[in-house]
Amino acid sequence: MIAITHHESNSAMRFGEEMPDSRLTEPSDGKIYRLREAILLSKRLGRPLTEDEMSQFVIK
Repeated sequence: MIAITHHESNSAMRFGEEMPDSRLTEPSDGKIYRLREAILLSKRLGRPLTEDEMSQFVIK
């Protein structure tokens, strides 16, 4: 949950306006991942996973 104070509300309402197509994330690559397992591995390693490491969690 994000708390917005009164003086921040105007800038928060304009956040998406600066992006050409109003998206807040990158487009999907169409793959489905076992994210819970990937997150657990990332936490155990103490770093983000490489693309090769993430590939083992692709379902589709």
